Amino acid sequence: MPVSKIFLIYTGGTIGMNRNPETRALEPFDFEHLLSRVPELEQLPTEIATYQFNPPIDSSDMSPRLWTELVHIISDHYEQYDGFVVLHGTDTMAYTASALSFMLQNLTKPVILTGSQLPIGQLRTDGKENLITSIEIAAAKHQDGTAVVPEVCVYFSGHLMRGNRTTKQSADEFNAFESFNYPHLADAGVQITYHEEFIHKPNFAKPMTPHFKLDSNVIIFSLFPGVREDLIRHIIATPNLRSIVMRTFGSGNAPQSPWLIGALKQGTNAGKVIVNISQCMQGCVEMSRYDTGYQLKEAGVVSGRDSTVEAAVTKLMFLQGKYENNEQVRKLMNQSICGEMGDRN
Repeated sequence: MPVSKIFLIYTGGTIGMNRNPETRALEPFDFEHLLSRVPELEQLPTEIATYQFNPPIDSSDMSPRLWTELVHIISDHYEQYDGFVVLHGTDTMAYTASALSFMLQNLTKPVILTGSQLPIGQLRTDGKENLITSIEIAAAKHQDGTAVVPEVCVYFSGHLMRGNRTTKQSADEFNAFESFNYPHLADAGVQITYHEEFIHKPNFAKPMTPHFKLDSNVIIFSLFPGVREDLIRHIIATPNLRSIVMRTFGSGNAPQSPWLIGALKQGTNAGKVIVNISQCMQGCVEMSRYDTGYQLKEAGVVSGRDSTVEAAVTKLMFLQGKYENNEQVRKLMNQSICGEMGDRN
């Protein structure tokens, strides 16, 4: 089988940082310097080409504009390479992975996002293993030449996860990410074990279609005991706001305050799309389980089922960029586009 060609994109993040000897703060350094810290890459039976964001982006500054730039980079090089590895800061990696999963329609090649909790130059860094294994996974092919993992993924600390199912779970542990509501696509120990039954199967005969337009007129708010009516009404009435991700309790429950149900109903009647996402890390929104959830359903709130907040927000941006009609957005928020949510319940 021919040697795989991998395109490595460095956006920024801890993996490519050095500690300033005076301030002790982490600062980005040159990408070529990063690669020189990983001589093991020369042992991989893979051709690697590189692209660097200049200047590197702190992941806290990631934005829809930069997601569009990433999609342009991947689509411009799509035919020349067998897979893509994106080095990215951890703070917003799950948002970027989710956004790319929607923007790269009918993806037939791996796009693996990874990074590290410690800079690659430090002795105990997790960056080397994350980078090397991500490249191995991006290069993996079946006997027929098709990619083993043809979807957007996050690889971290031995686990390969579907990108739009992934959430950052720890700021301190090497095991920084988890996909709480979907099984791992692969686990890397002595061998890399792929769980084929969970990996997306695209139509390899169809071309990948990139999408470049996003509409970020969306906001997230969390309910909590004592949430104020005036503030919620102010958010819902915000001009130009097209959609809201509302983080509720448990399986999608909210306070039974008449003002809250009335405000939500007023928002949906005005055309806003309000999506119900649980504050729990694991589990599913089921608005028919309790009366409090049923009232939200009656107010026109859409169930986000077992979606992550990151997937719900980026999916809304994607759909709003594609459709001016919010009813179409509402309809598609009830459907899984690329494995971001489970079956209807």
